[in-house]
Amino acid sequence: MRQLEKLLEDDTAGDPMTGLKWARKTTHTLSEELTAQELSVCPNTVGRLLRVLKFSLRVNRKSIAETRHPDRDQQFRYLAGLKADFLLRGQPVISVDSKKRELVGNFKNAGATYRRQADPVFGHDFRSLAEGVALPYGMLDLARNDGYVVVGTSHDTAAFAVNAIELWLATYGWWHYPNMTELLILCDAGGSNSYRTRLWKYALYQRLAQEHGITITVCHYPSGASKWNPVDHRLFSFISLNWAGVPLRSYDTVLNYIRRTTTRTGLTVDATLDMDDYPTRVKVVDDQHPPARDPAEVELHDQLLKPCLDPAAGVGVSKLFLTCT
Repeated sequence: MRQLEKLLEDDTAGDPMTGLKWARKTTHTLSEELTAQELSVCPNTVGRLLRVLKFSLRVNRKSIAETRHPDRDQQFRYLAGLKADFLLRGQPVISVDSKKRELVGNFKNAGATYRRQADPVFGHDFRSLAEGVALPYGMLDLARNDGYVVVGTSHDTAAFAVNAIELWLATYGWWHYPNMTELLILCDAGGSNSYRTRLWKYALYQRLAQEHGITITVCHYPSGASKWNPVDHRLFSFISLNWAGVPLRSYDTVLNYIRRTTTRTGLTVDATLDMDDYPTRVKVVDDQHPPARDPAEVELHDQLLKPCLDPAAGVGVSKLFLTCT
């Protein structure tokens, strides 16, 4: 035991609370080093001795927030207050995001299902073998706990994201909120709904604010805080659990598994397929760019979240305010 501890002395890390330890060396390496010291111990015995010494196998854990900032609590309190204000006034609040792209075809899907025999799938995930791609863009109505997912088939662009939100408005938004005058959208700072993307702002202004005659308020979560976006842990996580281990062989399979997703808290989900083509690299010139902020809103942010409004810097909450003219 002492010889084993000595070998691990410079290769050991541990947890100060539980006393568990872990090392870089394998049981085979330790067995060979002990044998070289005339102590014949097999790898299995080394493993049992390590457990007695409170060693265990460990994997990397993502637990360090790279964008910690002293204003983080203030940012989330601001978002919570804004959501509460909209909900109190009976105005809709939706959380939006895009889920990772899925290949549609006989491909392996992570997870396991109860069955007598394994379901055979392709050995490689080649795009050429796929029927197509599925690009789920989800919206979660925070007040009603209703999800709506638009599955795209071309590219995850800002135009696709705005079209998905407009489909939600036409299908459920006006039905559930006939007196709607405002809409609050919560989203991540990157992706198709990035705060940097001009097309996102232009399409929101033209397709939603102007055509539907409502005021659009968009709040982006700060960089590194996207896991707190409700759609991720209240909608997408349950969709992933529902189709875990099931090959997504067709678009009907994708849509059916999304629609059958539910939770004990009453989540209901609907889904639709968007077969339109959304080209990439669409440019928005200065003349098309909408007025992004009104003076009162900018002044509010300067007072509340000074000195920086850039979420990539980890400071401030990026807020976009679009109203019909």
